[in-house]
Amino acid sequence: MVFIIGLSIFIVSTVKAENYLPLLGKVIVIDPGHGGRDPGTMYGNIYEKDINLEISKKLEKTLMEQGAIVYMIRESDVDLSSKYDKQKKRGDLYRRILFIEDEKKKTDIYLSIHINWYKNSSWSGAEVLYHNINPNNKLLGEIVMKHLKKDFDTKRSLKKTSLYLYRNTTVPGVLIECGFLSNPNERYLLRQESYQEKLSGSITDAVIEYFQALSSSASG
Repeated sequence: MVFIIGLSIFIVSTVKAENYLPLLGKVIVIDPGHGGRDPGTMYGNIYEKDINLEISKKLEKTLMEQGAIVYMIRESDVDLSSKYDKQKKRGDLYRRILFIEDEKKKTDIYLSIHINWYKNSSWSGAEVLYHNINPNNKLLGEIVMKHLKKDFDTKRSLKKTSLYLYRNTTVPGVLIECGFLSNPNERYLLRQESYQEKLSGSITDAVIEYFQALSSSASG
């Protein structure tokens, strides 16, 4: 009788945890783009690498609040290249792939955070890019894009990419361009803590929906 009661409490507790923590046990790697010797795009002394990291830290927090296990590829202003790498950028990207693909982590998805740039400063809006190396990439990209459209009224759309990191990473994941540093309005917004928190909340909501969609598909 004691065993049955204990088992019932465990089951109820697990169901409640899943209801309140929809990402419980999910392993997510966040990849803050660029870093160290690689600033990414820039405007004066405003560097993409710094904004990427700030958004990523807030995203880490919101994902963990929903129960996720989160790994950050970088937590400071560094790159992952080695002094032995002849091609520093390629070395950095290769080690990011190794970090994501590390079997010990058992990564469920990765989220690569970047900021866009275009010569026409009127271009604006967040967008998502994916590679079809994993069939779930498109689903994740569609859901993240849907939430960005809803929360930020972006007119941009889901796109494919063939960039080195994404075409060589088999774990499901997407590249999220959070806006345009070349656009004056977004350049201001992307540096605001409240806007960064809104971005992290939107992406987190999308990740929750993605795992729910996978679960529904598996059970159906």
